[in-house]
Amino acid sequence: MYKKHVSLDDIGKMPDFLVALRPHTVWEKTPVKLFCTVHGSPMPIVKWYKGGVPVDPLSAPGKYKIENKYGVHSLIISRYHTLDLFCAVPHLTASHASKLEVSLLDHFPVSFGVEGGSISLVCNMVVVPDLPNLPPLVHWYRDGGAARLTLPSLAKDDEGLYTLRVFTKEGTVDHSAYLFVSDAAPSIAGAPGAPMSVKAYDVNSDFVLVAWKPPNVVNEAAISGYFVDRCESGSDTWVQCNDSPVKVCKYPVQGLKLGHSYHFRVRAVNSAGISRPSRNPTKLPPSTPRRTRGLIKIHGNYDIVIKDDELEGYVTLPEPPTEVHVSEVCRSYVVLSWTPPKPRGRAPLWYSIEKVSWQRINTAVQICSPRFAVFDIEEGQRYQFRVCSVNLHGPSEASQPTQPVQKVDMDGRCHQKHQSSVFVQWDSPKHLKNLMGYYIDGRVVGSKEWFPCNHKPFKHNRFVVHGLVPGETYVFRVQAVNVFGLSEESQESSPITVEPALSTPSAPFGITMLSCDGSSMTVAWSKPKTCGGSKINAYYLDKRNADTLAWKEVNLQGSPRESVEKLTEGTFYEFKVTAANMAGVGVPSAPSVPMKCDAWTMDTPGPPYDLGFSEVRSHSLVLLWKAPVYAGASAVSGYIVEMAKKGSKDFVALNEEAVSHRYMQVSGLEEGQSYVFKVRAVNNSGPGKGSLVSEPVCAKALPGTQEIMAGVDDETGDVFLSLEACEISETSKFVWSKNYSPIGEYELVGLVVHLLTFTNPDKDDLGRYSVAVTDTDGVSSSHTLTEDALNTMLELSYAIRHPVVPLKHGLNYEILEKGHVRFWLQAVKLSSAVSYRFIVNDKEVTSGEGHKISHDVATGVIQMTVESFTRANEGTYTVQITDGKAKAQSSLVLVGDVFKAALKEAEFQRKEHIRKQGPHFSEYLYFTVTEDCTVLLNCKVANVKKETSFHWYKEDDEIVPETPPNVTSGACSLPIPNFSRKEQGVFKAMLSDDRGKDTSAIDISGQVFDEIINALAQVAGASASDLVLQCTPEGIRLQCYMKYYTEEMKTVWKHKSSKIASSEKMRIGGTSEMAWMQICDPSDKEKGSYTIEISDGVQTHSRTFDLSGQGTAVHNRGRVVGGLPDVVTIMEHKSLSLTCTVWGDPTPEVTWFKNEQEVASTEHTKVMFDGGKFASLVINQVTPEDSGKYSINVRNKYGGEFVEITVSVYRHGESIPETKLGQAKSAAATPVTTPASKTPSKIAETKPGGTDWAELPESCGRSLCQIKKFAPEFSRSLHASEPLTGKRERAQTHLQI
Repeated sequence: MYKKHVSLDDIGKMPDFLVALRPHTVWEKTPVKLFCTVHGSPMPIVKWYKGGVPVDPLSAPGKYKIENKYGVHSLIISRYHTLDLFCAVPHLTASHASKLEVSLLDHFPVSFGVEGGSISLVCNMVVVPDLPNLPPLVHWYRDGGAARLTLPSLAKDDEGLYTLRVFTKEGTVDHSAYLFVSDAAPSIAGAPGAPMSVKAYDVNSDFVLVAWKPPNVVNEAAISGYFVDRCESGSDTWVQCNDSPVKVCKYPVQGLKLGHSYHFRVRAVNSAGISRPSRNPTKLPPSTPRRTRGLIKIHGNYDIVIKDDELEGYVTLPEPPTEVHVSEVCRSYVVLSWTPPKPRGRAPLWYSIEKVSWQRINTAVQICSPRFAVFDIEEGQRYQFRVCSVNLHGPSEASQPTQPVQKVDMDGRCHQKHQSSVFVQWDSPKHLKNLMGYYIDGRVVGSKEWFPCNHKPFKHNRFVVHGLVPGETYVFRVQAVNVFGLSEESQESSPITVEPALSTPSAPFGITMLSCDGSSMTVAWSKPKTCGGSKINAYYLDKRNADTLAWKEVNLQGSPRESVEKLTEGTFYEFKVTAANMAGVGVPSAPSVPMKCDAWTMDTPGPPYDLGFSEVRSHSLVLLWKAPVYAGASAVSGYIVEMAKKGSKDFVALNEEAVSHRYMQVSGLEEGQSYVFKVRAVNNSGPGKGSLVSEPVCAKALPGTQEIMAGVDDETGDVFLSLEACEISETSKFVWSKNYSPIGEYELVGLVVHLLTFTNPDKDDLGRYSVAVTDTDGVSSSHTLTEDALNTMLELSYAIRHPVVPLKHGLNYEILEKGHVRFWLQAVKLSSAVSYRFIVNDKEVTSGEGHKISHDVATGVIQMTVESFTRANEGTYTVQITDGKAKAQSSLVLVGDVFKAALKEAEFQRKEHIRKQGPHFSEYLYFTVTEDCTVLLNCKVANVKKETSFHWYKEDDEIVPETPPNVTSGACSLPIPNFSRKEQGVFKAMLSDDRGKDTSAIDISGQVFDEIINALAQVAGASASDLVLQCTPEGIRLQCYMKYYTEEMKTVWKHKSSKIASSEKMRIGGTSEMAWMQICDPSDKEKGSYTIEISDGVQTHSRTFDLSGQGTAVHNRGRVVGGLPDVVTIMEHKSLSLTCTVWGDPTPEVTWFKNEQEVASTEHTKVMFDGGKFASLVINQVTPEDSGKYSINVRNKYGGEFVEITVSVYRHGESIPETKLGQAKSAAATPVTTPASKTPSKIAETKPGGTDWAELPESCGRSLCQIKKFAPEFSRSLHASEPLTGKRERAQTHLQI
């Protein structure tokens, strides 16, 4: 047994002086030190007195200094006067603190942990007096037993009620809270939680009974059984004790070895898998054989112990066991128990078991313990058992048989009664045998998911459920737990709405002095942060002298401000405040700082007080305060607000001029940053004392914060302001203010939205309205009601109070197929009781022949259909609607030109209906332009069949397309490639069969023609290449390649922003694939930027080329200087040499191509490049197969040029063929940084950036006869043709050999 050690220091001793004070004689105005030494247990408190009055160091700052070091107390007097001679030896009084006042602060709440995690329960306390050497005695309890404060590795066994108990000499102070521990995540999804509270009892030499508590099963599959594992101490190997899961929560483990220690653990099993093992395994100490002992008492200090078998005589065969009975009856086994025989003999003893027909059932096992579990029990079968004792000499006679026994099941049901929102109570089951406790489950009404309320069986039939959402409605159910598992669930409770319980308010704070007249003080404080669920109805104010410990109650006050009378001037006082509500008196505040009772005579005002916050958002808040009690020499005229970040003392004034009202909206705050504020009042004498620094406030909006909304009630027409609170409690109230002056307090009645309704609002109601929700974390908002907003709401209010049926659409008409005319209107909303009538030319029309009248409540549509619309239907149409109290009327005047247009449309629709009875066009002819610039005439047909014929015509001449039209596809198209002005005319499409015919026409002229040209220009302009430079015999040519070009396109060439007209100097033309502009005999005047603009009517596509010269890149690019003809005609079996001079820096790469395929150097075709200047392609013994289009690509890193030569080979005796110049099909500018490419382009290229005149090839703008000097081997038949026009791209040089 543990016995607490008590030392002598723990025994209380009265205070006493070990070294007393002694007299002193000193000179005037010299310092003096008085010393004494005291002792006592606990350590005494020493107070110094002068003439019977306590010495107060604060009354004369700097004169007195009191110290206490290691039990030696000293009083230092720095300036000694002769007046002090009367009390040179002060009396020393030592007081002994016999009572400790303990107040618990920041109680640890109801806590929630997870299995395997850790948690700490912390409770702060205030001890008065604060004696470091005499702390109070603290005990922690869990469910009545001692436990540790910190739980490093939680398990479900740790769940329970934890109590902190503080012992003092006057009694105890307790605080309790429940700790919930939920299951950790299972190792297999759907597996049950781990069993708990594994214990071993009924320990014998080879037998032990292991029992445990089952886990709670809510949404998982039911537990089908348990596995019990054992492990010998010192080993890490676990051995499963049962082959199949046992269905009850205990299991007899047999076959243990005598003298060995074992650990046990349990795992639960369901259809999803096996749970994690139970908590730290239970250790079974070594078992020892039970031997009965006898005790003989002898007078004196000795006892004699004699074993029973030592008193027996010499016995061979043992007696049979006695009291054989069934101690446990389970679903899968029964446990037999008996008393060992007397006499038993000294030989080792074991037992044999027989059942029913007295057959031995333990043939393979020797039973050494008076316990044995019999398995393989059949359901419904009755059994009897008997036991024999056996030793080396043989078996004894059989014992008396047991009473008949059979396998039984346990019945357990729970019934539930609800008494409160968090307190659940139920009736106990009828059969309480082996009851371990209960599991409580809950769910939100409307949800199908149950959640566990506890994770460890609870022993009582009442339970407080924590962690619920306020305002939610729940139902609960209960299951009983015993060794056989969990019972069926009880019936569900009635729905329970969570309501907060009452508690005492928290401590007030921020005690400050507002004024003092020398005999009284006015003090104020801030309200508690939490009111405890009910209104604070009282404050208890206590005071004491700053140099004493005893508190004295001043008064009971209902508001957080009090005037304290009968004070001594010049004395320092401390105050503390305690709030009270219906639940009781709360925790007292911390004592205030010492306040000196001196009369205030300053001219400046006293401090404002009760600083509070409203509408705290991420970047702004509103600061509120109350006016000072002491105004000073003149009235308060305004206030200065100062702000600083939390932890900083650098306050910054937020307003240069004082504000007259007692609130300020502060903006420009940093989100997440905490700030503190203080306020100074200002009068004619200047700013006064600053208020106490406010509590820190974090610039962060509450989650789900809503703002005040202004609106008008749809039913009553009342103008209102509403706020949807993001957080409320049952005791919350909405406090509305106008310009932050309260106008009313309204209790919440089961809603989160509160309205402030105006009665007959007018201009006097304009202003800023705010609302704060009490008992929340600062839910508040504001709204400024402006004159425009009020007028808008008043108009809507009038409309609601004087109702009309609102109409989305007034009376209108539309022409339907078959020529029917529908008159209709649509209301915003209609009820099923709506009534209406149609009036035409002052005569009511009813539904009948020729008219159909109906309405649809869902859509609000009221309509009348006139089946035969003729000239007689001209006139005025009116609809009158009555829906409850609301009425509406809408009219339509259908006369004159409007009626004629409607009548014409109705007749057209009748004809259209007749037309559509046979084959017809569902969409008439229209045009589209494809990506390859082909114009398509399209139409869509309907109601056709295989025999229906389709024909295209232009100006009555039939067009037969290459692909016959397929009318069964529903669409037909006529392609028009290379569209130009010659395609103008009227195109028709005709559809016919035995049911009739239909015709569609489109006139491609005028506007339609222009639209087609614009569509072509849009595609062509988007595909246009950059302008490229082409050298010709006459000069230079700028070319722009595109998908299609025709002269009808709106194309403009510009030089330096000036439009160019076609002339002998500047020739403008193009082919179907490109547009070009020829500059003949260029000179310096033609330098500059050239632009081509292609307009499609909406967008202008432009390409630009600069001929002003742009530096090294253009100058150094690779190019052909001269020497190549455009066309070569040569006879078969002769040799052809194509040679030219190239230039570039760095030296360009030269590649030859034939028909756009690179030419490789062979014996027949030789490619040469000499000295980096002369490029040659020599073809030996030409054949007709050598005919084709040859080209040379000269390129370096700055760009290049591509030149084409057409070669035609003819046989001997044939006439010389007429050879045509090859055309380029596309063009692309070569970027300066593009590496040399071996893929031939279609044209000779230049960099789009620009070209200097001096850098042009020598062949540009010169006589073609000069080419002979670059190709002297072709001088026999060299001649030059005239410049090509029309579709020819460039001038030719024709060489005939």
